[in-house]
Amino acid sequence: MKIYTRKGDDGTTSLVGGTRISKAGLRIEAYGTLDELTASIGYLASDGFEFPSNYKEQLTYVVSRVMDCAAIVASEDETIAKLPQIKENHISELEKWCDELLEGLPTLRHFTLPIGSAAMSYCHVCRTVARRAERTMVRASQEGEYIPKSVISYINRLSDYLYALSRRLSFLDGKDDRVWVAGR
Repeated sequence: MKIYTRKGDDGTTSLVGGTRISKAGLRIEAYGTLDELTASIGYLASDGFEFPSNYKEQLTYVVSRVMDCAAIVASEDETIAKLPQIKENHISELEKWCDELLEGLPTLRHFTLPIGSAAMSYCHVCRTVARRAERTMVRASQEGEYIPKSVISYINRLSDYLYALSRRLSFLDGKDDRVWVAGR
């Protein structure tokens, strides 16, 4: 089976459902950024980074939910109902994990720097990709594209989770958070 169709050579692509649209559209940028986020989190959960397996299991679960989000964003209205949905319990689960990750860590009064172990720093890379995906989905929604609020909320909470995970990984490495001090 060939992986190329040549249909996109004219600068268009198909939504799930068949409608062809410009590859330059915000909806395409949104699900492309979600695709980048799945790859980034997948890399973070890979064997290349050493940290507790329970967090890698959480990340593996999260990658599947981000792929659900991407499928929803890439789909036309009539096909969205057939897809796995992002529900309140998915968002609540991220919140619970955030609380667990931050439990017992020092309270911060400054922004942190994304400098530390490779895994901790890569959490911040993933976090920034999640924030970009969220901003793109919000713009697409404001311009009339249908992006369910639950998908935007999930990605928003995911960026919080990735930040909390970065702090927990620093703590597990026995390192203090490196904080940003303006002007230094």
